[in-house]
Amino acid sequence: MGDSGGVWGVPDARLPAAYAATGRRAVRVTLVAAAGFYPFRYGFDRPVAATYALFTVVALGGLSRIPGTGRQRAAFMARLLPVCWALVAVGTCLSVRTWSAVLGMLVVGFTLAFSAVGGPRPAGAAPGLHLLYILPSFPPYDPGSLGDRLLGTTTGVALFVAAEALLFPEPAPLSYRERAARAALVAERCAARLAAAPGALAGPDLRAAQGASQALRSLSVPEAERPAGPGVRERALTHTGLALRTLLGRLAQLPSGRGDGTAADVTAVLRAVAGLAAATAACLRAGTSPAPRQEELIAARARLSAVSEGPPAVDAGAGADAGVRLPPAVLRCHAAVLEVADAALATGAAADLAVRGRHPSVRLPPGRFWYATIRAPMLWWHRALGHAGRRSVFFQNAVRMALALTAVRFVAGVDTLPHGFWAMLATLTLTRTTLGETWSTIRLALAGTLAGALVSAGVLILVGADTAVYAVLLPVWMLCAFTVGPVRGVGWAQGLFTVLVALVFAQLAQPTWRLAEVRMLDVLVGSAIGAVFGVLAWPRGAHDELRRAAAELLRRAAEIVVATSASVAGGTTPAAPPGVPGHRSLQRAVVLAESAYAQVQSEPAPLGGKGRGAEPRAVDWQATLIAGHHTLWGSARLLEPPLTALSPAAAESARLLGERVAGRMLLVSAALDPGDDTPATTGPLIDPDLAGSTAEPPCAPRRYYATVAWLNSLMTDLTRIAHGTVPHTPDENAPTQQAEPAAGRRAPGTATSP
Repeated sequence: MGDSGGVWGVPDARLPAAYAATGRRAVRVTLVAAAGFYPFRYGFDRPVAATYALFTVVALGGLSRIPGTGRQRAAFMARLLPVCWALVAVGTCLSVRTWSAVLGMLVVGFTLAFSAVGGPRPAGAAPGLHLLYILPSFPPYDPGSLGDRLLGTTTGVALFVAAEALLFPEPAPLSYRERAARAALVAERCAARLAAAPGALAGPDLRAAQGASQALRSLSVPEAERPAGPGVRERALTHTGLALRTLLGRLAQLPSGRGDGTAADVTAVLRAVAGLAAATAACLRAGTSPAPRQEELIAARARLSAVSEGPPAVDAGAGADAGVRLPPAVLRCHAAVLEVADAALATGAAADLAVRGRHPSVRLPPGRFWYATIRAPMLWWHRALGHAGRRSVFFQNAVRMALALTAVRFVAGVDTLPHGFWAMLATLTLTRTTLGETWSTIRLALAGTLAGALVSAGVLILVGADTAVYAVLLPVWMLCAFTVGPVRGVGWAQGLFTVLVALVFAQLAQPTWRLAEVRMLDVLVGSAIGAVFGVLAWPRGAHDELRRAAAELLRRAAEIVVATSASVAGGTTPAAPPGVPGHRSLQRAVVLAESAYAQVQSEPAPLGGKGRGAEPRAVDWQATLIAGHHTLWGSARLLEPPLTALSPAAAESARLLGERVAGRMLLVSAALDPGDDTPATTGPLIDPDLAGSTAEPPCAPRRYYATVAWLNSLMTDLTRIAHGTVPHTPDENAPTQQAEPAAGRRAPGTATSP
């Protein structure tokens, strides 16, 4: 007992709800396991089929943590049935010889662990699928029993799918599409309000935009509803949420001035934005096409862009900007409104792509949705290739797990370790992504296993060969184990599971008290090997990797900021290699940062808090990821042809602002990188006087102000990140708030926004 007011650190107020959730799952597992095990064992006298029916249910219901409602899990597990057949068949065939079993474990272990790149459901199913391959990889080496093994596996999957779908139905959480639809309606109201009145958004509208934006953040979305898969629809839904957050932020930051003579064009664009936002919500909810509203916004955007460009130059010798007559304040407003229009167009296109897949009904912005016409196998290959490197946390986890399981299989085969699959099960369940967490887990597991072994030995000695007693005790103990174990922690789980396996094997062979001794030995061997590979293979988990990935993302973004600003200034477009998406290095950096961010949510904070970088959970990592996407999208938009060179003053200003923003990106990057040797800066990471670092050029064209608006949005993201690297930063789960710069005036883009 401790000061937390609960048992073993679990608060009292949370115990009933926790036990209720695990109890429902335990009832499903117990009923299905009993329905598969007892008929085969005692009705048909087929112990092999009974074993596989029971352990299939334990694998899918006990080890796997597939997110979602019961019906969602049932649908996913039904699709896994061919995979289960393949794993049992391959494991049976390769188990005859140690060398083939070891090589098979290496390949299959890596493949199953690496399948986590496909999203939270494949990641949650991987441990259970590992068990289905481990079970036939050990004695008895009997390929002739493959039929019974497949029969038991099929029965277990079918019964558990039915139980998940029918028993204890759960209310479906708000889907990501519905969250996006609601955010689109908030954007529609904000845009309509701005079109009706020239002022900026008021407090209630800003709070509504902030709440809608926060609802789309990954920490606010249940794991099963996050669009994390590699397919077209999942990628497009991810970009829908990102574009909506961008749209809401642009609307919140829109300046109040409209300018004489152009107010009607600005109002037309905002009304078209409101119409497209409403059409986007309808598309996400009912599947209707937003194409008419998109065409309306494209036309309104083109009219405003033409007005913003101004009349042609009257004197060719006066420079490319001589014909521009609109005041700078009006051009800044136009640039901000065109940013809003671009975000709305991206939102509508992404939503239509998320609903219709590879057959959208709208025009797609060039270069932004590169995956729209690519088939699913190639997208899976692209996702896997993007993580095929030592900096990917998915690759690190797969290598760590595959090597540990292979080592256990080799030791079990060479030393003929009795019940060696228990050692592999210990490695599978006890190996963690950080060394400290692995060691803590192993200590608790060994203590729990020792207690369970003592209880098992006592039961086996007292009951002896009376299988009827074991048959009665098994479902009761299984219900207790799968209810209490997940709530009370790994020590309880291992102890209860040790007794459980003893009750199972006592019904399959002549029981002896030495079964408990073997179980203890196997857990010790498996956990020791898992700890060794936890030390050797990336022992610090994803925390440092997240900082490193975020720092690399900002370095790549800084390069693109400099190159884009120079290209806009000179009127040239940098050439990309044929067939390669633009800014491929930054795209890959965003992918790696997103995967590290996803994993770090499941890891505890690093012990001690030592090191150069900021504490990972104190930094607004969402702002880092959005900065990467803003860099990609803004650069592509600014470099759309035709490009004309800016005047010398405007070109110099654009280059200087781009270099200053890129420099601040590099400073923030150095503050995040745990291995960077850049000397720590004594000044602020964000320059409060960045806007005054260069004089505003006279008669600058719209593209100049569009570039400045893009850099301002990047400064907003950098400000969030930089504020997260100082002490006393609000928790990542709290809504992001912007602080005023120290100099008493706003740096570019530091207005509060979603």
